[in-house]
Amino acid sequence: MAKDKKTVTNAMRLLNASKIKYETVEYEADEVGEHFGEAIAEMTGIPAEKSFKTLVARGDKTGIMVSCIAVNHEVDLKKLAKVSGNKKIEMIHVKELLGLTGYIRGGVSPVGMKKKYPTYINETAQNFETIAISGGRCGTTLILSPNDVQKATDCVFADITKE
Repeated sequence: MAKDKKTVTNAMRLLNASKIKYETVEYEADEVGEHFGEAIAEMTGIPAEKSFKTLVARGDKTGIMVSCIAVNHEVDLKKLAKVSGNKKIEMIHVKELLGLTGYIRGGVSPVGMKKKYPTYINETAQNFETIAISGGRCGTTLILSPNDVQKATDCVFADITKE
């Protein structure tokens, strides 16, 4: 697949406008199967614990929120509810993703969504100099520091994964 012109996503535009440095890693999106987070980590050579997937949920009190966790972990909805000030949280249906975020499944970045939602990143991100997040489309991963993700999203680092 030849790329004459590099696609610039909303996430990249926002990072560029904020003068936040990042690297891009491309991968063949149509080779990604059901467990795409771990498959992408393997395809890009980025360790799973440094590769963060973006999940969108709805809290009973605060509404839509975003969480980012390592691809080899599972979000703990009880921990996410507690840190976000909700009693109950449920994941949104995949049909709602594009309308709420501007991104499709497999390409959801915590950066550059249609609206700025409360964002929670698992605290393990702070263990690394850089982490990988979605670039805002299938086939693109962004590498940047957790602090720069925080600058771009106003995220809160917290323990939000299952043991």
